[in-house]
Amino acid sequence: MSTETTPEAGRCPLNFDPYDHAIQDDPYPVYARMREEAPLYHNEEHDFWVMSRYADIHKAWRTDDVYSNRMGVTLDASAWNENAHVVMSFLGMDPPEQTRLRKLVSRGFTPKRVAEMEPRIAAISLEHLEQALAQGEAEGGFDWIVDFAGKYPMDVISELLGVPQADRDEVRRLADLLVVREHGLRDVPQAGMDASMQMFGYFADLLAARKKAPADDLVTALLMAEDEGDRMNDGELTAFLFLMVVAGNETTTKLLGNAVRNLCTVPDQRAAVFADATLIAPWIEETLRYEASSQLLARQTLQDVTIAGTTCPAGAQLLINIGSANHDHTVFSNAEEFDIRRDKAELAKHIAFGGGRHFCLGANLARLEAQIALRQLVERCSSIEVADAPVRMYSSNVRGYASLPVRTTLR
Repeated sequence: MSTETTPEAGRCPLNFDPYDHAIQDDPYPVYARMREEAPLYHNEEHDFWVMSRYADIHKAWRTDDVYSNRMGVTLDASAWNENAHVVMSFLGMDPPEQTRLRKLVSRGFTPKRVAEMEPRIAAISLEHLEQALAQGEAEGGFDWIVDFAGKYPMDVISELLGVPQADRDEVRRLADLLVVREHGLRDVPQAGMDASMQMFGYFADLLAARKKAPADDLVTALLMAEDEGDRMNDGELTAFLFLMVVAGNETTTKLLGNAVRNLCTVPDQRAAVFADATLIAPWIEETLRYEASSQLLARQTLQDVTIAGTTCPAGAQLLINIGSANHDHTVFSNAEEFDIRRDKAELAKHIAFGGGRHFCLGANLARLEAQIALRQLVERCSSIEVADAPVRMYSSNVRGYASLPVRTTLR
């Protein structure tokens, strides 16, 4: 059964391609049509499938032996292969390998370690924010992404890993190259491939340095992490560090950009947040629901999957559409509206951090970083507004901005 639907009542055929920049500009109307017309959508040209309804995805997160991560989490041609774990760490694995590695990582990357970093995270955030606000006062505005949100999360990750201050700008530059997708290219661009090689070389050197001289950082903790005599090898360690820098940096940058952009579209809610700091937490959670940084995650089907009369065969490429599920009107009231006053019980159902055995290990860190940064913004400013047209960062699965010009009013 084809899910390339025919026009009805003047509607264009339903067509979804995550590499299409025009769709990336505003994918939500297409998401809505997929939930309604083709909850298991098939792109026949490129032969991939998309699951878009909340209930189906919630079930998939918790269904073993049907949806595999062994080929990775992206449709990028060079990344979809059985060696995905070499780059994506446990995101490219299934149990028992995934369970083993995630358990070892959890021995080093603990909630306690994240909590203990809070004062340092606050200091890093404040340093970048005060510089950006001073620039804004001098020049009439600043770029929320370029001058703040693009710097702060990478410095936090670098601090956590023990990346020296002098190396952080270069590590950030390399990480940025890894996620951008050029129009018409369905793969990592050559610049991104070159950057990944440089990044792997850098972390191999960092591991070697920590073996000789241990430090109070996550790299050393991971080197020492042990479970019943089992430890991570160098390849596993390097892949996880690579994952931390790419996933931990980009998604938090996008969260901070999406938070400011969406709040500025509803002036009454913006005024409420800047008058009441207790609204920062629901602001963050509604941003995660309304505009999830990670919109799409790929899986390989190990069995036939049938939804609403349509069957995706075993061995297929399947995208789990988080962005669509978080707009599903059967779960979220007025789902297409950004509303920081949304019912807490409803808001708690968003799946921006995934679910099941692959729930994001960095969720606590991302929330803490966002809470600190946005609280500092509210404490120092009485308002913020978008001053010029934002520039979107185009990626096949990450949603956010490359540039967000803003003006702030200091208290």
